[in-house]
Amino acid sequence: MNKHVAPATALPPTLGCTCFRLRRASRKVTQYYDRYLEPSGLKVTQYSLLGNIRASEQISITELAEALGMDRTTLTRNLKPLLDQGLVTVSEGADRRTRAIEVTPEGDAAFKRAVPRWKEAQAKLIETVGRDRVTELHRLIDEAVDRLG
Repeated sequence: MNKHVAPATALPPTLGCTCFRLRRASRKVTQYYDRYLEPSGLKVTQYSLLGNIRASEQISITELAEALGMDRTTLTRNLKPLLDQGLVTVSEGADRRTRAIEVTPEGDAAFKRAVPRWKEAQAKLIETVGRDRVTELHRLIDEAVDRLG
C-alpha cells in the first residue's frame, strides 16, 4: 500500500455518494419510461428532446444544450438518432457560426404518437411512488439544481 495516499474515509451509510444514487435513479426511471414508450419507437431521451425543440419554432444547439443542462457534444450525440430518422433537421442559424434545430413533420407526428404513452408512464409512476412523494422529489431536484448553478 502506498504510504503517501490517505485511506478513503467511509461516509455514513445514510449519505453514501449522491452522484451514484442520482445516476442509479436516473437509469431506473429512464428504463421505466422507455418500456412505456417502446411501441412509439422513441426512447424517453428522444421524446424529451423532441418536446423541448417543439417548444420553440427554431432553437440553436447552444441554446438547447444550455436549457437542458448538457454540453454540446452530448446533445449532438443524442440528436444523431433523431437526425438519422428524419425527425429533426439542423440548418444554419442566425449566422454562420450557429446551427438551428427544427422538428420535421415526421418528428411532430412521432412526438404526438408518443404523448399518450408518456402520460400513461407518468400517471403510473405517480400512482406507484405517490403524488406527494413525486411532488417533493421534483421540488428537491429543482432546488438542488438551482443551488448547484
